[in-house]
Amino acid sequence: MSKNILVFYGSYREPRYGLRLAQYAISRLTERGINAELIDARAVGLPMLSRMYKEYAPGTAPAAMEELAAKIKAAHGFLFVCGEYNWGVQPGLKNLTDHFLEEWFWRPAAIVSYSAQRAGGARANYSWHGILSEMGMVVTSSSITLGPVTEALDEHGQPIGESGAYLERLFPRFTDDLLWWVEAAEAQRARRSPPY
Repeated sequence: MSKNILVFYGSYREPRYGLRLAQYAISRLTERGINAELIDARAVGLPMLSRMYKEYAPGTAPAAMEELAAKIKAAHGFLFVCGEYNWGVQPGLKNLTDHFLEEWFWRPAAIVSYSAQRAGGARANYSWHGILSEMGMVVTSSSITLGPVTEALDEHGQPIGESGAYLERLFPRFTDDLLWWVEAAEAQRARRSPPY
């Protein structure tokens, strides 16, 4: 059975160069037989957090929130494509993730980060590890930092130059790590229900 991986992207700022990395990730996951779907925080358009999904009576949450909750619950794992704003995480992606909690539980997440600079979003990458762990996900030890993103991927998300070759070398092992945890979580759920 094919695995379902949601690929989250959260930049609202133009130009949205990080979409190149999200497109790349989706293409490489799809090549491996994975059902990969882009979840673009800006396109989903959730408001600034005032009520979490769980705080709505069943069937009364806004349609976009209800639809995304169903997708999160059905996913086997998650890949977060993270940019960096002023040494921190992107507010659009953080806002989207904060609308949910139990929906994330007991599934693995992997992080790729990017920036227009050589640091490749490393500070945001580091910050997301703690955030996603607190939200109930198992975060893989493998992560990728990519910068400058425009020197690694063209406008269609295809690798270019030395940075693109670097990404091509790292991404298969990165995916192997995520899939190992996806399979481990699935096997454990088959043995025993989560403790809460």
